Amino acid sequence: PPLEKLTIRRQAEGVRDIILNNPRKRNALSLSMLQSLREDLLHDVKSKDLRVIIISAEGPVFCSGHDLKELASEDDVKHHSQVFEMCAEVMTLIQKLPVPVIAKVNGMATAAGCQLVASCDIAVASEKSQFATPGVNIGLFCSTPAVALGRSLPRKVALEMLFTGEPLSAQEALMHGLVSKVVPEEKLEEETMKISRKICESSKSVLALGKATFYRQITQDLDTAYRMTTQVMVDNLTLRDGQEGIEAFIQKRKPVWSH
Repeated sequence: PPLEKLTIRRQAEGVRDIILNNPRKRNALSLSMLQSLREDLLHDVKSKDLRVIIISAEGPVFCSGHDLKELASEDDVKHHSQVFEMCAEVMTLIQKLPVPVIAKVNGMATAAGCQLVASCDIAVASEKSQFATPGVNIGLFCSTPAVALGRSLPRKVALEMLFTGEPLSAQEALMHGLVSKVVPEEKLEEETMKISRKICESSKSVLALGKATFYRQITQDLDTAYRMTTQVMVDNLTLRDGQEGIEAFIQKRKPVWSH
């Protein structure tokens, strides 16, 4: 049977909003929530009309992480594996998508919810947002969230979060690089849209190349990274939009992208 749809997907002028919509369950990443999110991320992703994705949430909690009821002992190991595998798939999918993905956080993001924020390309948070990996407190260490956390925060900050379960404030999250911007709650929509509209001014194909390259080079040593990116810049110039952009600049006009 089809699982219930726990997200809302809307799209206008290049911007897709994906809204986690199970506030009663604090937007827990149950198997059906993860499948719903995956479906919305992948929907028509190659279309020229899609330029940026924003992930936000209904209610006071952005995302509370895994649904612990799904992980209670009476459920079998096979089901537990399925939940964690689907979660890892969605988190890695975000970085593989050809468009930038922005987390728009207004409220608490804990455990796999914190992992979701860490996995997005950009994160804008309201001042009241908080971020925590409290699994250690209930005897289930946040080992999978630690993958995303350890890649976007300094090691000692990540480990303090993982060992204590204590939350970071929005300002601390900004200071340590877990989020890219912190704004008052009433400015959250405006600030996120400002970034999105700026992204929409660029060529989709150029951004897709740039995003994929960024995540490839970040795990490589310096020489390998420069060799690879040097080739990518040469390839970028062969793209129709690469040529168009340079010609437009020289001719002092606005580029007309073909994406």
